[in-house]
Amino acid sequence: MLDVASGAVARADVVVAGDRVAAVGAGLDGDEAVDCAGQLVVPGFIDCHTHVTLAASRDEPFTLPRSARVLSAVPVLRTLLGLGVTTVRDAWGADAGTRLAVRRGWVEGPDILVSLRQVSTTGGIGDHWSPRLGPVDFFGDPALPDPVFDGADGARAVVRRMVRAGADWIKVAATGSMAAGGGVTDRRITPAEMAALVDEAERQGGRGVMVHAHGARAAEEAARAGARSVEHGVFLDEAAVAAMAEAGTWLVPTLSVTQPRPPGQEADPGAEFEAGDDVEAHAAAHRASVRLAAEAGVRIAMGTDSPVRPHGEALSEIAHLAGPGGLGAAGAFRAATLEAARLLGLADDRGEIAAGKRADLVLLDGEGLDTAGLAGRVRGVWRDGRRVA
Repeated sequence: MLDVASGAVARADVVVAGDRVAAVGAGLDGDEAVDCAGQLVVPGFIDCHTHVTLAASRDEPFTLPRSARVLSAVPVLRTLLGLGVTTVRDAWGADAGTRLAVRRGWVEGPDILVSLRQVSTTGGIGDHWSPRLGPVDFFGDPALPDPVFDGADGARAVVRRMVRAGADWIKVAATGSMAAGGGVTDRRITPAEMAALVDEAERQGGRGVMVHAHGARAAEEAARAGARSVEHGVFLDEAAVAAMAEAGTWLVPTLSVTQPRPPGQEADPGAEFEAGDDVEAHAAAHRASVRLAAEAGVRIAMGTDSPVRPHGEALSEIAHLAGPGGLGAAGAFRAATLEAARLLGLADDRGEIAAGKRADLVLLDGEGLDTAGLAGRVRGVWRDGRRVA
């Protein structure tokens, strides 16, 4: 069994009662047994940055019926659960109904926390607009409210719109996007707007703010405003990581979007890192940013940004964190479990195998912490104490 807090692997029995771990130790017994000899039990994985409803609409944003976007999440959720991902934070696209469907058992999948939309100022990447058509709301769904705002008062109003529709988190676009082709070092949220977003989210039930920020200055301003996490952080510098460490802001690097696939995997022409001529430069900068953040004491949690990469490749992010990201295998497993749970405010409930915590468990073939080919090692998944894969 892997103790993710220490990184130690030791022989132990895990007793599950209902949806909880009842006990961990040697020589324990129960009514039924699963023989895990020669295998490794780890906590359920947590993906802090994914998009479970966008796999289909990414390719057909204007032609799919509204219901298809939501229903396309069903195979995605099943895929993630089969990989041992038992909790996800959706970084925009899923509505409160998607969360409800999983929690009521209508759909099998990981527990979902939703952010609904990617809020941004006018002209930001959350503002879908074209010079021919003007505003383009390809969601067209009142469950996913208008994400565009300007000014501190507008920032408070957009948070309230998201909370009214059931958001667990507030997702903010502070820079441009590599996928959109530019603006990655822009600062598209003013410090006053960012402070208002964070303050209002906290007022609304203690919600956290997750900030899409490729550039260092936007990440630094987000941290100084009290944002809970910075997403991507491709071009961080010492000032940015120092501010994040001081504020206790997590980095969710989503290395999968910039690092080359493992040998033998076909390239995806829609992937961010394959757009433009700066592939290697972006990949190297991203690796350096993660290592710089870790050295500065910034806490790091796993996120994939799927479907930029297919959801079936989600566990490759753990390998990216272990190697290119410099966390090592034990650190990468921690980022995908306990640190992710801490970021999401769920560490009292999940993220490690301990008495009283949720029985989200993954059984891996072999007893080591090798992160290469991790998906191929999954031999069983339990969510809430029930075997689901």
